[in-house]
Amino acid sequence: MFSFPALVGDIGGTNARFALVEARGAAPRQIARIGTGDYPDAVTALRYALDQAGPIRPRSILLAGAGPLEGRSLHLTNAGWTLNGPAIAAALGFEQGIILNDFEAQALALTVLDPVDFEPIGEVRAGTTGTRLALGPGTGLGVAALVPVEGRMLPFATEAGHVGFGPDGPDEEAFWPHLERVDGRITAESVISGSGLLRVHRARMQAAGREDRLDSPQAVSDAALDGQSDDARDTIAAFWRLIARFSGDMAIAFMARGGVCLMGGVAPRLLPLLDERAFRRVFADKAPMADLAATIPTAIVTDTDAALHALAGLAANSDYYLLDYERRLWR
Repeated sequence: MFSFPALVGDIGGTNARFALVEARGAAPRQIARIGTGDYPDAVTALRYALDQAGPIRPRSILLAGAGPLEGRSLHLTNAGWTLNGPAIAAALGFEQGIILNDFEAQALALTVLDPVDFEPIGEVRAGTTGTRLALGPGTGLGVAALVPVEGRMLPFATEAGHVGFGPDGPDEEAFWPHLERVDGRITAESVISGSGLLRVHRARMQAAGREDRLDSPQAVSDAALDGQSDDARDTIAAFWRLIARFSGDMAIAFMARGGVCLMGGVAPRLLPLLDERAFRRVFADKAPMADLAATIPTAIVTDTDAALHALAGLAANSDYYLLDYERRLWR
């Protein structure tokens, strides 16, 4: 289905990474990392990536993009690019191609990553077969399920990050009125994302009546990790509680007995400040479904190139995955 060499790309609202898979079963070799906003469109960025491949000319292309997929096209939710498969194929001469939602690819990665890439959260370990969830904050908040069907794997992309989200408990109720709204709403993504971390921190400071000069998500996380700011550390603790609460909600919504895996770049970076017991307590606080939630394992995927590995696995073993190839392949 996919000829080699193949170009694979993970395109987010902030950054895009491209890698070359030279042969079936080969590991992806990263060739380019760019800022999405530094290029006017996908074709221009892909031309740059192809230049970095040197004399090797990829025959197939597999892309993951952070936005809802519409057949053979995907518009990035938090950037200006539209990934139009047939247009890319025509402009750059690929023999075959496919686009996935970015967290659809993250879900597929759960089938190809090594055990060492999973850092368990708490004492509940994976073992039960069943639906698994890939979930994680980045520029946005991605959620996708991976469902086993008769020995094959069905990825199921969602836009669950855009559901409404409210406070739970006195601490959140205190700062919630101060949260910046996005498009007039407070959603899970508006608080559980890179920019959401800064919104939570600013809201907490306003609620406490204190000024704070931390002006970016990076600054908040750095100040917390370096021990420079108790306020920043408290914000990270609150952020982890929000992640745990939303993860538990999604776990019971999808009956994800196979586990919930936190993915992307934000969660691994904040791992040193994770209180595992507190996370599991909030995750399982789902009465009357608390007993179910308590049995669902949780882990952090520490490989931030998981989507590239997933796309390489899809190129090598496409029959293993239940995708609507007839409607999604470019040629």
